[in-house]
Amino acid sequence: MDYNTIKNWSFPVIDRTHTKKDSILYALGIGFGQEPTNPDHLKYVYEQHMQAFPTMAVVLGYPGFWMKDPKAGVNWVKLVHGEQRLTIHRPLPPEGRIVGRSHISHVIDKGADKGALVITERTLHDGDGHHIATIAQTTFCRGDGGLAQSDASPEQLVATPERAPDLTCALPTLPQAALIYRLCADDNPLHADPAVSSAAGYPRPILHGLCTYGVAARAIVQAACAGDATRLTSLNTRFSSPVYPGETLVVDMWRTPDGVQFRAKVAERDVVVLSHGFAGIQS
Repeated sequence: MDYNTIKNWSFPVIDRTHTKKDSILYALGIGFGQEPTNPDHLKYVYEQHMQAFPTMAVVLGYPGFWMKDPKAGVNWVKLVHGEQRLTIHRPLPPEGRIVGRSHISHVIDKGADKGALVITERTLHDGDGHHIATIAQTTFCRGDGGLAQSDASPEQLVATPERAPDLTCALPTLPQAALIYRLCADDNPLHADPAVSSAAGYPRPILHGLCTYGVAARAIVQAACAGDATRLTSLNTRFSSPVYPGETLVVDMWRTPDGVQFRAKVAERDVVVLSHGFAGIQS
């Protein structure tokens, strides 16, 4: 992997129109609809007076699996999704035109035997040019350290406190969640094909990290925003371990002046799956 090749990677502008059905499909993938008569679910899965759940922004304007391009020189088999950061500038419309523009903001060398971090930043604008969201995805390139050049790291995410949480919300994931969510963004067979997941070392297909991220956002909106997702202004976290569809996500939260710090674990295995989390919340 060459620093200059990655840092100056040219991305196409992604100009797409999404529909209410797309917004509904995303919401179903992260578990809305489990309570089909609950108004807090219906407003995301029923087209009358509907809203788009804000974390849907992470699947819009996506430039595709560009690191698999041989020109990138990346050992893509060893890639791991390290962190996800989202800043919400205005509510995402449930339907309409979205323009995504991506660039590489950081290429960080961790050492010849320690890999490298690549941060891809994406902005989303609506058809009128309004800035909807800014997204930063950190990819851990485990097999590509030892670069001749490196950027300084951005401000690191902060670990959650050692004290007992102020709020806790547990939400089940759907057994079929990965099969639904893959229709929204990532159709990697790792999330559907038992033979592929077995070859990767997993006993069965795993849930998409960004689906886990969306379920955690649901828990935060429910427990810390009184069910009002328009109060969510940012959502940043580090991915620690995979989730299997059907497991229960337990999200612990600690209040701060401008939001909550959070951590998520799987109840069935007592394994932390999201760490160093922060959700900005508008009062």
